[in-house]
Amino acid sequence: MDKHLCSQFFFLGLLLVLSTTFFPIVSASHFTTLKPNEEAKEISHENEVAALLKWKASLDNKCQLLLSSWATTTNTNAISNPCNNNWFGIGCNKAGRVAYLNLTSCDIRGTLRNLNFSSLNHLLRLELYNNSLYGTIPSNIGNLSKLYYLELGSNFLSGPIPPEIGLLANMWFFSIYHNNITGHVPQQIGLMRELVTLDLGFNSITGMIPSTIFGNLSDLYFLSFPKNELRGYIPSSIGNLTKLEILYLYKNRLSGPIPEEIGMLKSIRDLELFDNHLTGHIPSSIGNLSNLTILLLRLNNLTGRIPEEFGMLNSLYDIDLGVNNLEGDIPSSIGNLEQLTYLALYENNLTGNILIILKNCTNLYRIDLRGNKFSENISETFGINLNLDYIDLSDNRFHGELDATWGVCRGLTGFKISNNYISGNIPGELGGAYQLQVLDLSSNQLMGIIPRTFDNFMELLELRLNDNRLLGDIPLIIGKLSKLLSLNLARNNLSGLIPTQIGDCKELVDLNLSQNALDGNIPFQIGEMNALETLDLSYNRLIGELPWQLGELKSFQVMKISHNEISGSIPSSFSQCLSLISVNISYNQLEGALPNIPAFQKGPFEAFRNNKGLCGDVAGLKACPRVNRGNKKRDTKLIILPMLGGIVFLIVALLLTSLTYRRSARIESRNHQSGDLFSVWSFDGKMVYEEIIKATEDFNSNHCIGVGGNGSVFKAKMPNGQLVAVKKLHTPETIGLSNLIEGFRNEIRALTEIRHRNIVKLYGFCSHALHSFLVYEFLEGGSLLDMLSKDEKAMEFKWITRISILKDVANALAYMHHDCSPPIIHRDISSKNVLLDTGNRGHVSDFGSAKFLNPHSSNWTAFAGTYGYAAPELAYTMEVNEKCDVYSFGVLALEVIMGKHPSDFISYIFSTSSASMLKSLDHKMLKDVLDKRISSPSIEVAEKVLLVTKLAISCVHSTPQFRPTMKQVSVQLSRKISTSKGLSFVTIGEPLAS
Repeated sequence: MDKHLCSQFFFLGLLLVLSTTFFPIVSASHFTTLKPNEEAKEISHENEVAALLKWKASLDNKCQLLLSSWATTTNTNAISNPCNNNWFGIGCNKAGRVAYLNLTSCDIRGTLRNLNFSSLNHLLRLELYNNSLYGTIPSNIGNLSKLYYLELGSNFLSGPIPPEIGLLANMWFFSIYHNNITGHVPQQIGLMRELVTLDLGFNSITGMIPSTIFGNLSDLYFLSFPKNELRGYIPSSIGNLTKLEILYLYKNRLSGPIPEEIGMLKSIRDLELFDNHLTGHIPSSIGNLSNLTILLLRLNNLTGRIPEEFGMLNSLYDIDLGVNNLEGDIPSSIGNLEQLTYLALYENNLTGNILIILKNCTNLYRIDLRGNKFSENISETFGINLNLDYIDLSDNRFHGELDATWGVCRGLTGFKISNNYISGNIPGELGGAYQLQVLDLSSNQLMGIIPRTFDNFMELLELRLNDNRLLGDIPLIIGKLSKLLSLNLARNNLSGLIPTQIGDCKELVDLNLSQNALDGNIPFQIGEMNALETLDLSYNRLIGELPWQLGELKSFQVMKISHNEISGSIPSSFSQCLSLISVNISYNQLEGALPNIPAFQKGPFEAFRNNKGLCGDVAGLKACPRVNRGNKKRDTKLIILPMLGGIVFLIVALLLTSLTYRRSARIESRNHQSGDLFSVWSFDGKMVYEEIIKATEDFNSNHCIGVGGNGSVFKAKMPNGQLVAVKKLHTPETIGLSNLIEGFRNEIRALTEIRHRNIVKLYGFCSHALHSFLVYEFLEGGSLLDMLSKDEKAMEFKWITRISILKDVANALAYMHHDCSPPIIHRDISSKNVLLDTGNRGHVSDFGSAKFLNPHSSNWTAFAGTYGYAAPELAYTMEVNEKCDVYSFGVLALEVIMGKHPSDFISYIFSTSSASMLKSLDHKMLKDVLDKRISSPSIEVAEKVLLVTKLAISCVHSTPQFRPTMKQVSVQLSRKISTSKGLSFVTIGEPLAS
């Protein structure tokens, strides 16, 4: 067992300069009298050994090998000495007594019941974080009178916190984060007067927060109770915690007002009280919190106005007051918050002038004001700034016309302004925001045509222009929006034909063109959009027959074509469309028998009424005529063939789900004229399969451009000139059939469920008896690892480009963690899995190890990832979460800054005590860790480099809960910061100022 993998980790973010000031003496009436189980006495060395060996013997069998060094000596007359014999995880003091027990992330399985704490009275630190301990915390833990550091987080401990915990008077760090602790927090916890960190989050603790915590633990720096069942008020005595920097009380059942005394927390940086039942006004004293950076009060019952004093929070960059009952104007003083990057005031009753805020807060990155009563004229200059990434103004009362200057927001990814009173034309200049992924202008009074400049929206995933007064035809350029998932143009005055080019939107899931004046036939190309689930063409003037291809859509679920002039019979292909669950074909000219599938046979009469001659077993329809005996043979075929087709379809579907080997190739294809050979979930891939085999010369090594753990990557040039990357999986004998199938399934599922400009695109896949492979877009820039490892390339790899690529990766991970449901964890972020295009934009690749988080599961799984990038807690644990990717990103960011893997630098961080590390970073020059192969960054760029370095260090924190989220990292990377010194004098510990 490699001891390095289970080495001692330290709390990097904690300020460890502890005050020696005595605490106020607490009245005895607050506490139950506590006494140790036995009088204090010197414990013999033999008793220490016996206590440890007894506990070892009680643990799971798997722990015995890990703790094999815990043994008596071969000489039965001698007593084994844990200090002299280097027992694993044991540290000793100068007197040779056991002072440290650190088995962090060592997969220890068992209870603490058999660990005799009375025999370990020299113990100073007990670190058992991230193991599989269960059972209760024994009361005799109170005998560890010298203990100052107790870390029991991320286990399965249950039962209440014993009141004897109050006997640990020297304790300054106490964490039982993420267990199954129940019961009340004992008042006696207030006797631990040296506490700096108290973390009881993510348990099932009930009752009220003891007043003794707020009244007596005045040295607290970090206080965390999130996601419990706590009730009652936040007491006014909270104002005593003047050294508190982080307060997490979110996701409880706290009620009552936020006390005015909250304004006495002069050191607070992160205040999160969201998702409770808090009432009353937001206290104006919050304006005194000059160090506050994050304020999250959403999902409460707060009322009244937003205090004008918010404008005094000069350090604030994240405000979320959504889903409350706030009213009145937004104070104009918020416009003074130059560092503000995220402003969320959604679903309140706010009014007034928002323009001045949007004009002055030039660092604003994301704005969410939906569901209020703002009624300004949006025609005015609307505070547009180049940093803007996302804005939602939906469900308000804005009026006027859209200003053309919105197009200067080149980085804008989301623009929502639905359900307002916006009028006029959609400005063509809006096409300048070419990074848009979501554009929602629905439910307004917009007129004119759909701008032809929308073809600039190559990243667009969702386009909603429904419920307006738009005229003209649907532009042909709609087919260029190849990533589109949802298109809603319903309830307008659009006319003309449905363009056949719409069929080029191969990713489209939801298409709604209902209640317009469209005419002509339904293009058969819609039936080639293999991801399509919902189609609504009702209330138009469409004619002709239903395309045969619609019935062949494998994901088709809802079809609405009522109130048109569709004629003919329903194609027999619908008899095999088993995915269809709802149809409405009423008020057309259809005739003949309904297909024999539940969507038709079990549908209501209202869905089929007023047609020319439909028949079937649905109540209200006439029965279909019986076929005469002369056609008995033909009738038998009509019955048997659909049945056989259905059986074949089910077999194919099962084979697709299992993704096991099969003899016929499956890969997606378009026809040659489209210019792009691939799309997901079609089965006509024989030709493309053969062309890939030919292009790679049967996967000849001359075409191989990389080799990984699960497969080799080949470059292939298709007959139409398109370049693709083909990842051919290793044979089952190499990596095991189960691993092959799991990785294959992971990569396909992940890359078909997520869409992001910084995530590599999957074109298709193939499972064949000889070869199984995946087909991706080809990125000519190669991997980030290749760029960093070759001196000649690294010399051209400038600082601004490096920082931009890290932003790309951070944005991709933030999207996966926070915008996908369920969240997706990559588990193998490294420089080899970041690919670059010709513009040096970063794309995350290789999702073979990806994990979809189950909110109702502990998400345990086998280790995956690349050593050197994997989070330290994964060395022995099987639980995976978002913080694993955060750690890997931190390693990657340091690698980009340093030009090499930062293993030595990270080892230095982990091997130094927190206080010493913080002090040494204050003296470590930034220029000394930068990649020496390129010239020093300019002053402006150096500020960004410093920011990236500090973020990276926070990401590689040894304790997962103290790492930032990827959303926070993504937001921070867009900050404008400055240093007070020239580059030659800037240290890594240099404070940042905006």
